[in-house]
Amino acid sequence: MAAKDNSFDVVSEVDMNEVTNAMSQTEKEIAQRFDLKDSKTIITKSENEISIVTSDEFKLQNVIDILQTKLVKRNVSIKSLEYEKIEKSLGGKVKQVIKVKQGITKEEAKKITTLIKDSKLKVQASVQGDVVRVSGKNRNDLQDVMQALRDADLAFSVQFTNYR
Repeated sequence: MAAKDNSFDVVSEVDMNEVTNAMSQTEKEIAQRFDLKDSKTIITKSENEISIVTSDEFKLQNVIDILQTKLVKRNVSIKSLEYEKIEKSLGGKVKQVIKVKQGITKEEAKKITTLIKDSKLKVQASVQGDVVRVSGKNRNDLQDVMQALRDADLAFSVQFTNYR
Protein backbone atom coordinates (compact mmCIF):
# COMPACT_ATOMS: atom_id res chain seq x y z
CA MET A 1 0.00 0.00 0.00
CA ALA A 2 1.24 3.47 -0.82
CA ALA A 3 1.66 6.00 1.96
CA LYS A 4 -1.24 8.09 0.59
CA ASP A 5 -3.82 5.26 0.61
CA ASN A 6 -6.93 5.65 2.74
CA SER A 7 -8.82 2.68 4.15
CA PHE A 8 -11.62 1.44 6.37
CA ASP A 9 -12.80 -1.92 7.69
CA VAL A 10 -16.23 -3.45 7.11
CA VAL A 11 -17.26 -5.40 10.22
CA SER A 12 -20.37 -6.98 11.65
CA GLU A 13 -20.30 -6.44 15.40
CA VAL A 14 -22.92 -6.19 18.11
CA ASP A 15 -22.43 -4.31 21.36
CA MET A 16 -23.43 -7.02 23.86
CA ASN A 17 -23.88 -4.40 26.61
CA GLU A 18 -26.68 -2.88 24.55
CA VAL A 19 -28.22 -6.35 24.14
CA THR A 20 -28.12 -6.82 27.93
CA ASN A 21 -29.74 -3.40 28.45
CA ALA A 22 -32.46 -4.20 25.92
CA MET A 23 -33.13 -7.50 27.71
CA SER A 24 -33.48 -5.66 31.04
CA GLN A 25 -35.95 -3.21 29.50
CA THR A 26 -37.87 -6.12 27.97
CA GLU A 27 -38.12 -7.84 31.38
CA LYS A 28 -39.46 -4.60 32.93
CA GLU A 29 -42.10 -4.24 30.22
CA ILE A 30 -43.14 -7.90 30.60
CA ALA A 31 -43.64 -7.34 34.34
CA GLN A 32 -45.88 -4.32 33.64
CA ARG A 33 -48.00 -5.65 30.75
CA PHE A 34 -51.26 -7.27 31.83
CA ASP A 35 -51.19 -9.86 29.03
CA LEU A 36 -47.68 -11.06 29.94
CA LYS A 37 -47.60 -10.46 33.70
CA ASP A 38 -48.43 -14.03 34.78
CA SER A 39 -46.71 -15.82 31.88
CA LYS A 40 -43.63 -16.72 33.99
CA THR A 41 -41.40 -15.59 31.12
CA ILE A 42 -37.67 -16.01 31.65
CA ILE A 43 -35.07 -14.28 29.46
CA THR A 44 -31.45 -15.35 29.89
CA LYS A 45 -28.24 -14.55 28.06
CA SER A 46 -25.11 -16.62 27.66
CA GLU A 47 -22.11 -15.46 25.63
CA ASN A 48 -23.74 -14.88 22.20
CA GLU A 49 -27.20 -16.37 22.82
CA ILE A 50 -30.49 -15.11 24.19
CA SER A 51 -32.89 -17.71 25.56
CA ILE A 52 -36.61 -17.01 26.07
CA VAL A 53 -38.87 -19.43 27.96
CA THR A 54 -42.57 -18.64 28.30
CA SER A 55 -45.99 -20.30 28.57
CA ASP A 56 -47.06 -20.42 24.87
CA GLU A 57 -46.07 -19.44 21.33
CA PHE A 58 -48.31 -16.36 21.23
CA LYS A 59 -46.65 -14.91 24.34
CA LEU A 60 -43.25 -15.90 22.94
CA GLN A 61 -43.92 -13.87 19.79
CA ASN A 62 -45.01 -10.89 21.92
CA VAL A 63 -41.80 -11.09 23.97
CA ILE A 64 -39.69 -11.31 20.80
CA ASP A 65 -41.48 -8.24 19.39
CA ILE A 66 -40.77 -6.29 22.59
CA LEU A 67 -37.12 -7.40 22.57
CA GLN A 68 -36.70 -6.40 18.91
CA THR A 69 -38.20 -2.97 19.59
CA LYS A 70 -35.83 -2.41 22.52
CA LEU A 71 -32.84 -3.56 20.43
CA VAL A 72 -33.71 -1.20 17.57
CA LYS A 73 -33.99 1.72 20.01
CA ARG A 74 -30.46 0.87 21.18
CA ASN A 75 -29.10 0.77 17.60
CA VAL A 76 -28.64 -3.01 17.52
CA SER A 77 -29.53 -4.38 14.09
CA ILE A 78 -32.22 -7.06 13.98
CA LYS A 79 -30.23 -8.60 11.10
CA SER A 80 -27.69 -9.70 13.72
CA LEU A 81 -30.22 -12.10 15.27
CA GLU A 82 -30.52 -15.71 14.15
CA TYR A 83 -33.61 -17.54 15.42
CA GLU A 84 -33.43 -21.24 16.14
CA LYS A 85 -36.38 -23.65 16.09
CA ILE A 86 -38.97 -23.22 18.85
CA GLU A 87 -38.67 -26.06 21.36
CA LYS A 88 -41.62 -27.33 23.39
CA SER A 89 -40.82 -28.38 26.94
CA LEU A 90 -42.59 -29.89 29.93
CA GLY A 91 -45.64 -28.14 31.32
CA GLY A 92 -46.60 -26.74 27.93
CA LYS A 93 -43.83 -24.13 27.97
CA VAL A 94 -41.97 -23.06 24.84
CA LYS A 95 -38.34 -22.06 24.46
CA GLN A 96 -36.66 -20.03 21.73
CA VAL A 97 -32.90 -19.58 21.41
CA ILE A 98 -31.74 -16.51 19.51
CA LYS A 99 -28.10 -16.36 18.45
CA VAL A 100 -26.41 -12.99 18.20
CA LYS A 101 -24.11 -13.13 15.16
CA GLN A 102 -20.68 -11.55 15.52
CA GLY A 103 -18.24 -11.20 12.64
CA ILE A 104 -18.49 -11.68 8.90
CA THR A 105 -18.49 -15.22 7.48
CA LYS A 106 -16.49 -16.14 4.35
CA GLU A 107 -19.67 -16.16 2.22
CA GLU A 108 -20.70 -12.73 3.50
CA ALA A 109 -17.17 -11.39 2.87
CA LYS A 110 -17.35 -12.70 -0.71
CA LYS A 111 -20.70 -10.96 -1.16
CA ILE A 112 -19.21 -7.67 0.11
CA THR A 113 -16.11 -7.87 -2.11
CA THR A 114 -18.26 -8.74 -5.16
CA LEU A 115 -20.53 -5.78 -4.44
CA ILE A 116 -17.50 -3.48 -4.16
CA LYS A 117 -15.98 -4.78 -7.43
CA ASP A 118 -19.34 -4.37 -9.21
CA SER A 119 -19.46 -0.72 -8.12
CA LYS A 120 -16.55 0.01 -10.53
CA LEU A 121 -14.94 2.37 -8.00
CA LYS A 122 -11.14 2.58 -7.79
CA VAL A 123 -10.81 0.72 -4.49
CA GLN A 124 -9.43 -2.65 -3.39
CA ALA A 125 -11.20 -4.99 -0.99
CA SER A 126 -9.36 -7.70 0.91
CA VAL A 127 -10.69 -10.22 3.42
CA GLN A 128 -8.77 -10.34 6.69
CA GLY A 129 -10.36 -12.90 8.99
CA ASP A 130 -13.88 -11.71 9.81
CA VAL A 131 -13.16 -8.17 8.54
CA VAL A 132 -13.13 -6.79 4.99
CA ARG A 133 -10.51 -4.04 4.50
CA VAL A 134 -11.32 -1.54 1.75
CA SER A 135 -8.55 0.77 0.58
CA GLY A 136 -8.16 3.39 -2.13
CA LYS A 137 -6.48 6.68 -2.94
CA ASN A 138 -9.64 8.82 -3.04
CA ARG A 139 -11.66 9.32 0.17
CA ASN A 140 -14.79 10.08 -1.87
CA ASP A 141 -14.57 6.62 -3.45
CA LEU A 142 -14.39 5.07 0.03
CA GLN A 143 -17.45 7.03 1.12
CA ASP A 144 -19.26 5.91 -2.05
CA VAL A 145 -18.44 2.29 -1.13
CA MET A 146 -19.85 2.85 2.38
CA GLN A 147 -23.05 4.27 0.89
CA ALA A 148 -23.32 1.39 -1.59
CA LEU A 149 -23.00 -1.14 1.27
CA ARG A 150 -25.63 0.73 3.32
CA ASP A 151 -28.00 0.78 0.33
CA ALA A 152 -27.44 -2.90 -0.54
CA ASP A 153 -30.05 -5.21 0.92
CA LEU A 154 -27.61 -7.45 2.80
CA ALA A 155 -28.94 -10.23 5.04
CA PHE A 156 -26.51 -9.16 7.78
CA SER A 157 -25.61 -5.89 9.46
CA VAL A 158 -22.40 -4.01 8.63
CA GLN A 159 -20.51 -1.26 10.40
CA PHE A 160 -17.47 0.71 9.34
CA THR A 161 -14.38 1.08 11.56
CA ASN A 162 -10.75 2.22 11.28
CA TYR A 163 -11.53 4.96 8.75
CA ARG A 164 -8.16 6.48 7.90
